[in-house]
Amino acid sequence: MRTIIYAIAGYLFLLLTVRVLARRPGGQMTPFEYVLVFLIGGVIILATVGNDRSETNSVCAVITVGMLHRLIAWLKFRSSRLEAILDGRPVVILKDGQWQMDAMKGVRVQDTDVMAAARAKGYSTLDQIRYAIVERNGGISIIGSEK
Repeated sequence: MRTIIYAIAGYLFLLLTVRVLARRPGGQMTPFEYVLVFLIGGVIILATVGNDRSETNSVCAVITVGMLHRLIAWLKFRSSRLEAILDGRPVVILKDGQWQMDAMKGVRVQDTDVMAAARAKGYSTLDQIRYAIVERNGGISIIGSEK
């Protein structure tokens, strides 16, 4: 039973850590962030299974984390508020040629990130862009002007 409780606590801690890391431009995590997530996951597994090196204990921990993940996914499906808390909401960072500085600071995105995403979509200047939106997955959507 202790393994299951530790697995639940570890999962929730890892979920919180990933959420605090925030969205990344292009939906990409840096190598540092990947290492951090895997390192924390490894530490959590060690804390979960402790000195018990049995296969049964490890399987219980993995199944608990898997089932908890399924439960969280189901709860997010049922509650838009929980979904917004865990996954966030899209954030407009450029509107009609005006940078939304508070929003940009909130999602830690620079104008160079937006322009890189714009160039990938075929836009070369700021006046060609009507909206830039940081999506829930961290990707930047560009909506062009009708000019």
